Amino acid sequence: MAQVVTSRVTRRTAGAVADGAFKVLLAAVYIAGAAPLGRLLGTPAWLMAVSGVALLIGGGVEIGYTRRRSMRTYTHFMIVYDSGWVLATLTGLLMAWQGSSAGGEVWVGYQTAAPLVFAALLLAAAPGQTTSDTQRDTSD
Repeated sequence: MAQVVTSRVTRRTAGAVADGAFKVLLAAVYIAGAAPLGRLLGTPAWLMAVSGVALLIGGGVEIGYTRRRSMRTYTHFMIVYDSGWVLATLTGLLMAWQGSSAGGEVWVGYQTAAPLVFAALLLAAAPGQTTSDTQRDTSD
């Protein structure tokens, strides 16, 4: 008798995949539109392209490791990543409002470094889910 194995996708897992997919999509936009986006944000086109590559790597690792890392780990990393993104955005806006031309570079610079750090942390994190993660994820 054949046994059907199904994988349960929780909201957290779907959120992690969606977050990674958004990074990959944003990467494509950054790479394809490096020159016009760079002009708009006051950053060099090469920085936009490098940021796109970093986002592509970060998003790809995030999607690829969704089932191999604890959702608790993912959630913590995403909170830190997104908190840093908000701070970088606010810093960039504040700099722009004060007349500095470096606000866009701060914002894009964060989007260049942070996905690579996020990916490195995911790669270094302990594999698998703990029992408490499995129990907590099934309640989602």
